Amino acid sequence: MQFDWHYAFSLLFNSDFWHAVGTVVELSLATWVLGIVLGFLLALARQSPKRLLNRSAALYIWFFRSLPLLVLLIFVYNLPQVFPGTSVVLSNPFAAGLIALVLSEAAYIAEIHRGGLLAVAKGQLEAGKALGIGYGGVQRLIVIPQALRVALPTLANEYITIVKLTSLVSVISLSEILLVGQQLYTQNFLVMETMLAVAFYYVLIVTVFSFLLQRLERHLDVSQRKPKGVADSRAEIADVEPVQPAQAGAKALRVQGAGKHYGQLEVLKDIDLEVSFGEVVSIIGPSGSGKTTLIRTLNGLEGLDRGSVELCGQPFLRGTLETGAALGNRVHLDGIVQVGMVFQNFNLFPHKTVLDNVLLAPRHHGHASDAQLRALGLALLSKVGLREHAGKYPHQLSGGQQQRVAIARALAMRPKVMLFDEPTSALDPELVGDVLKVIEDLAREGMTMIIVTHEMKFAFQVSDRVVFMESGKIVQAGSPRDLLDNRSERMGRFLKDAQLA
Repeated sequence: MQFDWHYAFSLLFNSDFWHAVGTVVELSLATWVLGIVLGFLLALARQSPKRLLNRSAALYIWFFRSLPLLVLLIFVYNLPQVFPGTSVVLSNPFAAGLIALVLSEAAYIAEIHRGGLLAVAKGQLEAGKALGIGYGGVQRLIVIPQALRVALPTLANEYITIVKLTSLVSVISLSEILLVGQQLYTQNFLVMETMLAVAFYYVLIVTVFSFLLQRLERHLDVSQRKPKGVADSRAEIADVEPVQPAQAGAKALRVQGAGKHYGQLEVLKDIDLEVSFGEVVSIIGPSGSGKTTLIRTLNGLEGLDRGSVELCGQPFLRGTLETGAALGNRVHLDGIVQVGMVFQNFNLFPHKTVLDNVLLAPRHHGHASDAQLRALGLALLSKVGLREHAGKYPHQLSGGQQQRVAIARALAMRPKVMLFDEPTSALDPELVGDVLKVIEDLAREGMTMIIVTHEMKFAFQVSDRVVFMESGKIVQAGSPRDLLDNRSERMGRFLKDAQLA
């Protein structure tokens, strides 16, 4: 039989086919979007420390990935035979097909999302938490944009798979592309010509949406973005006072009996520490002495087993083994906005510009109008010497510049206490000076600061008190002069190794 090219070409203008194309596009897009939403919820549940959520999500994923889609389609479409009440929805082939496809695809997309979530560094979540942003806000503002950017290529590929899977919906009499083709070739027996047209329509849909998804992928690729221009009003910026004055004599932070274990390892042993407003305290000691663990417990990034932390005279954190157990999450979130945190590895949000990094938390908390916050952000960037970089993205900055942005981001919340966790240890030596100068300026302005550092000369120059830790305990504490004049034998060896003695 000779191939009928004229008939095959005429099918490209067939109204039934084009109507079926609309059905396939609508069904595949609805499945993809709903699958992304449900899949993300499953992925979050799969990552949850709560056993019931974790196991339930794992069971769902296992079951629906194991069940053939064809079986699921037939089962869903015929469910009204067992539960007549479902016929209101499931008697419609489109609705039945959509439900079956979403149930099946969500299981696959959940694993794609889980890969995206695992690719988001833990420091990103900690940075959001340190800024007082709750779980929902961290997911919406920080995690989801980054996880979706990582997962998008695979999600785009999954959409193409969904388009092709819609051909199975013909078994429940939905008039999609394949069913229209079958109806035509059963009338004229021109199978090859008709299937060529069917192939053309599927290829057309995939080609168009592949192009659109590639455009979306490029749009979300931060590494391809150019710095944005950021205009400002100098007069407006001049009125902003970013650093709060110290409350002389009052206690900004009080730690009592702090204890912390990792399994059998005791990393903090009955720590007592008081810090007054306007005071600068540096914590020094050998690696593994518990310095970083201590400073991370001061804002709740690490939980305490024993002891408590008071912030500005109010309960802030309590050990899980204390009477009454840990304080509620609400108490913690209310207090943490008063504690600024600067991390060793910066933990800037890569999908946000420098200015947006600084303003993310104040905007989320609704601290002021957008114009006022923008003025504050630009003032803080000017303060750390980075005003001209406001429209850049973190990857376009040096390490020292990124750390100064991190300081500005913490200051934007107008904290009463600033915590620095080895702020220069991830920097090249020539970049250390710029960061230390910013911290020195804050000390002169009266900012209350607790600094974990290996920069011994800096610690003894800028601090009101120096705390020496070893093996999870405070071994010696006092003014820099007192510690140098009355150093213990162990501290003397440490300072000698640090080339300060």
